[in-house]
Amino acid sequence: MRRALLIAVALVLAACDQKPAATTPSPHDLTADAIGHYCGMNVLEHPGPKGQIILASRVDPVWFSSARDTIAFTMLPEEAKDIQAIYVSDMARAESWDKPGAANWVEARKAWFVLDSRMRGGMGAEEAVPFSSRDAAARFVGDNGGRIAAFGDIPRDYVLGGTAPEAPSHEQHAPDK
Repeated sequence: MRRALLIAVALVLAACDQKPAATTPSPHDLTADAIGHYCGMNVLEHPGPKGQIILASRVDPVWFSSARDTIAFTMLPEEAKDIQAIYVSDMARAESWDKPGAANWVEARKAWFVLDSRMRGGMGAEEAVPFSSRDAAARFVGDNGGRIAAFGDIPRDYVLGGTAPEAPSHEQHAPDK
């Protein structure tokens, strides 16, 4: 009996030392108050997909006028690294290119991106067009050209500039979820 009590106490104490499982914060709805981190302009004034990054050190998300700018934030060494979530517009659920939606977000690390399409993003630059499904991304490629890449496979040069690499001869796939 005494041994069982000691084991029970040890299990309770061990459970107290464990940290609760981290949960991914939900995205915020896009409103007229959203100002682009890099351009300093109202995010709603730009066409194409938008982005938001939720940081542990901030109450409000960091807003971006394009998905590409959102990805750039994650690659730049001078930007905050306490990222809790990265959301981009799910263009599969967008009303149109000009109205990508206020609440149709997809976690960027789970999205499929179309690179090198004919569509241009927020500031007229090449865009990494996000979709929640590979099929939706493939339909977009059929209509607008480009190639499909998972978040982790987007070339740094495509996002940050420099010489763009040649498109691979095969389609890249998102990691299994």
